[in-house]
Amino acid sequence: MHFHTLYDKALRGEFLSLEEGVFLFEHAPLAELMLVADEMRRQRVPHGKVTWQIDRNVNTTNVCVANCKFCNFYRVPGHPEAYITDMDTYRRKIRETIRWGGDQLLLQGGHHPELGLKFYTSLFRQIKQEFPNIRLHALGPPEVAHICKLEKMSHREVLMALREAGLDSLPGAGAEILVDRVRRLISKGKCSAQEWLDIMAEAHQLRITTSATMMFGHVETIEERFEHLVKIRDLQARKPADAKGFLAFIPWTFQDVDTLLAKIRGVHNLTTGEEYVRMIAMSRIMLPNIPNIQASWLTVGKKIAQICLHAGANDFGSIMLEENVVSAAGASHRFTYRTIQEAIREAGFEPQLRNQEYEWRQIPEDIEEQVLN
Repeated sequence: MHFHTLYDKALRGEFLSLEEGVFLFEHAPLAELMLVADEMRRQRVPHGKVTWQIDRNVNTTNVCVANCKFCNFYRVPGHPEAYITDMDTYRRKIRETIRWGGDQLLLQGGHHPELGLKFYTSLFRQIKQEFPNIRLHALGPPEVAHICKLEKMSHREVLMALREAGLDSLPGAGAEILVDRVRRLISKGKCSAQEWLDIMAEAHQLRITTSATMMFGHVETIEERFEHLVKIRDLQARKPADAKGFLAFIPWTFQDVDTLLAKIRGVHNLTTGEEYVRMIAMSRIMLPNIPNIQASWLTVGKKIAQICLHAGANDFGSIMLEENVVSAAGASHRFTYRTIQEAIREAGFEPQLRNQEYEWRQIPEDIEEQVLN
């Protein structure tokens, strides 16, 4: 294999094989990968702006029986710190989110053994009734799979009911690495890799917009990272022509502080900044049919995320008015609506506020500055 032959193939929008991707990741000069990925970004996102979002991650519950080895957030049923978020809390947090310029809730939580479809559809309807302009980017394939098992219903039936109740889009949560060897080691209680993909395929059939993620830097091999990318890309290639499918791909690094993976297995995140940039570039190169690649500033920090904007990434994600899960494992970076725009400009790009559908928004005139804790 020759670098420039593979670069030309990628620039033509052709799919690189798993083996070709691994070869480039392991051997190609980073500067060359960045140049190729940057040119592909220009082709795919010709407006040249870097998009960002204002939303809030609100957790429906912290009760979970999935027992993921990288999660410090969950509590087992009956734990004294276990909770289910009540409607008064949602009202307060949504009103704050609107004041701070947000238009969306990212609603996720644990695999609660007693919260079935009726709980989520009632919640979604209540939120939409009181706040019709708030978008619900909610749950994720593992939570949908959990509801399906509780209710003995199909993926399609559950997704249709959630959409009817107010679901606007489906996050790419719980993908981790879409290889069952890895999932058995880090998230045995979640759905299999194939079920994750099946639920996303059904969402695409129903024209529900989705995103895809990858959490790396733990027990996976380089080959398994690229197997993950190929599965995401191949599923996107099978979506209906009029469906948006995966609008974005977000790779982020395992956060290891106080996790069971670190304590029991001695697994630590050893991902360097250079490796993360390399992974962003290869994500753009391997996923020519997914328009937006997001840099995870939450896990790698401002400076590395800025470099990623020159390595194929075109999106800076959300300022995250609230985030509890990744932060509980050590992610501590924060932005306000002002500082995220400053960071994008410092990197040489024009910032553009967006919504989950990657439609551009104007910053509200009456936006209030969020005070960081």
